[in-house]
Amino acid sequence: MPSLEVISKDKEKISIKLTDVPLQYANALRRICLNGVPVFAIDTVDIVENTSVLADEGLAHRLGLIPLKTDLNEFKNLADLDLNDSTNRVMLVLDSGDSTETRTVLSGEMSSEDNFVKPISDKIPIVALAPGQKIKVEAYARLGRGIEHAKWNSSNVSVLIETNKENERILTVESTGALAPEQIVLAGVEELSHRLSEFKGIVEQLKA
Repeated sequence: MPSLEVISKDKEKISIKLTDVPLQYANALRRICLNGVPVFAIDTVDIVENTSVLADEGLAHRLGLIPLKTDLNEFKNLADLDLNDSTNRVMLVLDSGDSTETRTVLSGEMSSEDNFVKPISDKIPIVALAPGQKIKVEAYARLGRGIEHAKWNSSNVSVLIETNKENERILTVESTGALAPEQIVLAGVEELSHRLSEFKGIVEQLKA
């Protein structure tokens, strides 16, 4: 009988022993944990002012790659969620202000309209500013999946390792910080179940 057992877990990583789980299902779960679980990432950036040495496109790209904390509990049905729905986006503002000395703008200077959706760390460097330079942007984050762009990957690492025992494998998932690792696995199982149900429905239609 298929079984799952958590063998190690911390804030960043979880390892689960899969016993008698078919390889195709285990690998599908691994792939979904990597890029199939939705998380927030900055997708649109309005540059109000940018006098730094970093071009507007480079600044927008860098902001997009900052992992943002995500609370999936706010969404009832992830599988049927419309990721392009404007109600599922959050605005973040970054205003460096004026400075008389060289300094590095950090992610902690971003303010979010959502109390939860914000950078996973306050110490991620964004751009260095010389005296007199400043940046001011309005950024909009939305839910997405890593199959669309890597900035929406929920995991840095998702690997499946075979052990010496038959029909036993270890799934290790390392989070980007947007979600707790156990949340990624649970959401991955839900997503896999939904995809299999959809596929079953398609096959049954062919039989009719």
